[in-house]
Amino acid sequence: MGPEAFVAKLREASFGEACNFYREGAGAERRRARLCQYLASRRDASLLLVGEAPGYRGARVSGVPFTSERQVSGTGPAEATATIVHRVLCELGLTDIVLLWNVVPAHPHLPGRPNTNRRPSRAEIEAGMQFVRLLARERRVVPVGRLAGEALCIPWIRHPSHGGAVAFREGLARCASCLLDSSVGGLGSAFL
Repeated sequence: MGPEAFVAKLREASFGEACNFYREGAGAERRRARLCQYLASRRDASLLLVGEAPGYRGARVSGVPFTSERQVSGTGPAEATATIVHRVLCELGLTDIVLLWNVVPAHPHLPGRPNTNRRPSRAEIEAGMQFVRLLARERRVVPVGRLAGEALCIPWIRHPSHGGAVAFREGLARCASCLLDSSVGGLGSAFL
């Protein structure tokens, strides 16, 4: 499935109570265009990093997983996790071989409070898995954080938030070395 068809399918999807910002709200068209461009630019990425869900200062604004508006346009809100993830990818030389995604591609927030983040529900996770499966084809999959690891049923690396930046970098470096060393079995998408 090409990026345009993927983004069109994502636009029409429902994720329980989570906000599908690719369909809803000001800037939805811009977010879809950015995501389409991002997916096309990472078409050949061999590694899929899968987080939990977009945050209200990250992908909900930018449209690109693990990416803040400030990273895309130079203005708008920054987001700590996005900053760490992109810095580590650059330091490890992985930027071009990694595709970033989330188990739930919509933003789960507290009722009536869109500028909050909450843990996704089981139904939201199940609704998001179809998109993970589509993106995981022909890629090694690395869950970022416990929730993503549990949802994907494979070992996970530490999420960079709340003091986890060093452990995230170390875990990603180990996964990357397995990916680059074809004689070593690494994380895969066998769960799909």
